[in-house]
Amino acid sequence: MPYNIAMISDNFFPQPGGVESHMYQLSSKLIDRGHKVIIITHAYTGRTGVRYLTNGLKVYHVPFFVIYRETTFPTVFSFFPIFRNIVIREQIEIVHGHASLSSLCHEAILHARTMGLRTVFTDHSLFGFADAASILTNKLLKFTLSDVDHVICVSHTCKENTVLRASLDPLMVSVIPNAVVAENFQPLSHTSSYTQHRRDAPGPPPRLGPHDTITIVVISRLFYNKGTDLLIAAIPRILASNPNVRFIIAGTGPKAIDLEQMIERNVLQDRVLLLGPVRHEEVRDVMVRGHIYLHPSLTEAFGTVIVEAASCGLYVVCTRVGGIPEVLPRHMTEFAKPEEDDIVTATNRAIAALRVGKVRTELFHNQVKQMYSWTDVAQRTERVYDGISGVLSHDEFYQGAGAGGGWSATRGRAGVQSFALIERLKRYYGCGIWAGKLFCLCVIVDYLLFVILEIFAPRSRIDIARNWPKKVFKDSKDKEVDGSKDTGIGRKRSARHRREQREDSS
Repeated sequence: MPYNIAMISDNFFPQPGGVESHMYQLSSKLIDRGHKVIIITHAYTGRTGVRYLTNGLKVYHVPFFVIYRETTFPTVFSFFPIFRNIVIREQIEIVHGHASLSSLCHEAILHARTMGLRTVFTDHSLFGFADAASILTNKLLKFTLSDVDHVICVSHTCKENTVLRASLDPLMVSVIPNAVVAENFQPLSHTSSYTQHRRDAPGPPPRLGPHDTITIVVISRLFYNKGTDLLIAAIPRILASNPNVRFIIAGTGPKAIDLEQMIERNVLQDRVLLLGPVRHEEVRDVMVRGHIYLHPSLTEAFGTVIVEAASCGLYVVCTRVGGIPEVLPRHMTEFAKPEEDDIVTATNRAIAALRVGKVRTELFHNQVKQMYSWTDVAQRTERVYDGISGVLSHDEFYQGAGAGGGWSATRGRAGVQSFALIERLKRYYGCGIWAGKLFCLCVIVDYLLFVILEIFAPRSRIDIARNWPKKVFKDSKDKEVDGSKDTGIGRKRSARHRREQREDSS
């Protein structure tokens, strides 16, 4: 059945990133499958109010104060009136939040539960348990997920981390990975001129000679957790031992100045090219200029960028941290410990493997295309929605997960979270001696605010937004069907709509 879904996070376009791409691609595929999806995020420079993207995806840019890394200042309650207005206007049934550090996400899930809406949370990151920032983040996550219907993680490592951080029942957490649009990340071998050349000279591509230049590409936010310090330390050593190697680095962040100073200090201006920030649609053009993709991250829940790199035909050198080992098969990657010496050694191994023709990178694109699909991600997410909405019974929800060919994604407690205030308070009260009481107070205030809004800003005064018209095409029998048919749903248009069409034509 079709749902009205609101995707909510501080992280969305025009800011580039994995969460941003995940939300956009998942929303587009859900729209193709017949659902209505909107996105709620904060305002960016030049982007305030309502915007429409491809496929009729509506984006609400809410003007809130941004404090750090495009995350809004936590308001707790002041977001509620705007959120309620949007939810009623768009007739939202499911609120789907993304990212542990998104203030809008946490607040939206709290308000949605107060309004009696089903909620889903997707975690895209890993956090520790010792430093102050992680402790506070984990407590906030425990607060939000105490009253959520279902949780989705992008890798099994991410699931284990989230279950521990938020003290969750593992059965209510799904594992649904990210994906890539392989058509947008084609290697140069898929261009017409190269294809014609290979047609004239079949077989594997020629080996890189000992004097041929090998280009190593790095596309990343230049932050500490992305391993920029390791990159800065490793680059001079890699270039010193490999005279015919150069780097192309794209990205921006607080560590950019350190990277520039390293280049100046070692006089590497002719061998290290800094591109600065690049748009997501330009990532492929940067990647195909290289042979190796280096990803020295210190923590990573999934690492979509390494899938994009492999799809472009690059041999991937990455650290064995977080969920990265789950992402690509062994023949596409060269793993290293998150240490300077090991990254240098792994990169040298990758260079040597390419020079002797040991790695068949020209095969990577088709292999990645078969492994990852956003349509598959949308289908699995849709099944989670069916579970929490009661379309699937508890037994069907479990049985379907067990029959999913090794997929544990939908093992969850289908729709068991009660909306009753007393039940919600019981769940929050168990979050800690002091935190539990504070969380209960927040929920009570939120409920009172909801009652006040219902009285002084009744729903009858809020206009219902018109839905974007669905795509219609003709099938092989020349019958008009809903545009979602090509994705497997195949729902025919309603009898009323067809009757109206006949009346109009007559």
